[in-house]
Amino acid sequence: MSVAFTKEESAETASETLLPDRPISPHPNLVTKKGLQALQTQLAEAREAYEAAQAIDDVNEKRRQSAAPLRDVRYLTERLRTAQVVPDPTSSDVVAFGSTVTFSRTDGRVQTYRIVGEDEADPKAGTISFVSPVARALMGKAVGDVVGSGNQEIEILSIG
Repeated sequence: MSVAFTKEESAETASETLLPDRPISPHPNLVTKKGLQALQTQLAEAREAYEAAQAIDDVNEKRRQSAAPLRDVRYLTERLRTAQVVPDPTSSDVVAFGSTVTFSRTDGRVQTYRIVGEDEADPKAGTISFVSPVARALMGKAVGDVVGSGNQEIEILSIG
């Protein structure tokens, strides 16, 4: 039955429960071992949230509460299906996926980031995605190398 023939509240609820899918990156889904575990944990949590929502008696509230977890289950299932675990780098000679890099910027800031997959990137927690501009500029470079141009130059201080 179309929501047009149901009460007003149901039409409003239907618009709240038809969430668009989370966008899937066009880049390869590279992950660290820790990133794979995080995806698995997030999927389990999304499934639990969906199951909890299914126990709600009110149909409109059930739809509202299950929309986001269901969307997350679809997203995380796809991300786990396409995940490519990259082993930790065996050398610290050059920057690679999984490396922890410390660099200085021309404005004097010194920053340290670990280069990880897109889903596990959190700059506030010290991780950046391998497809970010900074990570792409650093990949394959060694300690002492300067990347960038003009006032955006960064110098690699250490690789771990």
